[in-house]
Amino acid sequence: MILKRLTYGVGCLLLLLGIYGIITRLFVGERDVNYGSYVVWGLWVAMYLFFAGVSTGSYMIASLEYLFGVKLFKGTGKAALWGAIVTMPAALATIGMDLGHMERIWKVYLMPNFGSLLAQMVWGYSLFLPLTLLSLWLVFRKPDSLWVKPLFAFGLFLAFILSGGVGALLGVNASRPFWHVGLFPAQFPIFSLATGAAFMLLVLGWFAPKNDERVPQQLWVLSIATVALSLIKVYFLWSDFSQSIYGGMPDNVAAVDAVLYGRYWWAFWFLQIGLGTVLPIIVLVQPKLAKNGFWAGAMGFLVLLGFVVARANIVFPALTVPELQGLANAYTGPHLNYDYFPSLMEWSVVLGVVGASTLAFLVGSDLFSLLKHEREAES
Repeated sequence: MILKRLTYGVGCLLLLLGIYGIITRLFVGERDVNYGSYVVWGLWVAMYLFFAGVSTGSYMIASLEYLFGVKLFKGTGKAALWGAIVTMPAALATIGMDLGHMERIWKVYLMPNFGSLLAQMVWGYSLFLPLTLLSLWLVFRKPDSLWVKPLFAFGLFLAFILSGGVGALLGVNASRPFWHVGLFPAQFPIFSLATGAAFMLLVLGWFAPKNDERVPQQLWVLSIATVALSLIKVYFLWSDFSQSIYGGMPDNVAAVDAVLYGRYWWAFWFLQIGLGTVLPIIVLVQPKLAKNGFWAGAMGFLVLLGFVVARANIVFPALTVPELQGLANAYTGPHLNYDYFPSLMEWSVVLGVVGASTLAFLVGSDLFSLLKHEREAES
């Protein structure tokens, strides 16, 4: 398949481009990053939010086959589980790069403070990844086991809890009004499900066997789900921004202005809204295009791109608003500014992680025949 070969090539290229950033981060540290004492989170945190959403969302999609028994999606669950498995390490790798002392991670396990959301999330991820691996092993080796449905029921519950926990990590920051939104823990599971649906739209559209007559209908159902979830996402966005503007809290209004009209306006209007929301909705509501593998996969890719930008537009603007008037001019230094844009090294790390996870998914898909037509696999 041409698309698969092209994706293999892109994955290899991205991995090569990431070598510089990964080596620099591991051996030089955070000297070459553009976040610092004022803007403490950057691109890597945004990508962590994205990859964690794809992972938990993919597990939600896998539950359609193994927990709810939806016949239309029979044969797609293994690919969704493998997607969850390869994207969770990507999430942990990107957030790991953001840590100042990665070697101290052992303290979360041996000296945990379970009152901390961060500790709860680390333990949750440490449970979710083995559980996903066990789920994949079970459906391969013992698909008729009585343990399948209970395991997936618990996995689905954990996927929702971890998705909501990501929103809570931001929402509990009372010093950042832009994040201090009670609906964040409720929004993020919806966002995760949307990214999971878009991910499977891409996978089935570009890599599913052409002789599987169910694929067009699967793509159509996923397209409807993607459109519905995109509209819900826009509604949440309108709710947050309109409440912030009408509320009139200066820090909140400044953050919203940074997204809508400030330095991030182009990413919001062109990438997140234009390419990541409006164009996919226009295409995916048309059955002929939605059932076409190329177009469905391309729209899935654009929706995923939109969610990457959306995560960045959650993280960056809130941190670019000074918490104290005049602080930006009080001190000067390479990491003492509020004009954040990712450095070359930060981009390089992200490209490397995206490339590695892409190759891992493709290699696993081919090695385990995750998308092979069932009748072809049985013969």
